[in-house]
Amino acid sequence: MRYEANEHPHSEMWLELDETERMDAVMDYHSRTRVKLENPELHAMAHVVVENQVALGEATSVPATLDRLTDEGLDRHEAIHAIGSILMSMVYDVAHGADDDGDINQKYSRELAKLTAAGWRSQVE
Repeated sequence: MRYEANEHPHSEMWLELDETERMDAVMDYHSRTRVKLENPELHAMAHVVVENQVALGEATSVPATLDRLTDEGLDRHEAIHAIGSILMSMVYDVAHGADDDGDINQKYSRELAKLTAAGWRSQVE
């Protein structure tokens, strides 16, 4: 599969790939587009997890968040990064024993609900 971050991959085809194939596809995309990354593997992992959540459909709030962020003006790739930033923040908190005060999935959904294109842009500019 040839991954393109600004195009929605076919969900069934995406989910049929194993994690290594997904990682390789995302890393190949960033190599082809000459994106310089401090940690290409970690970056690709965030892409893969977000794409997995999108492919699962309504099982998570990620597809609706992606649609909302693109409606607010982010391109799909930027929206993947914005969602990935929330994801990686959650992973960091869990890895460092931060008390999430409840269900981690509920916290993830709450954080995604607060995420806006304007807020994301203000963080990266």
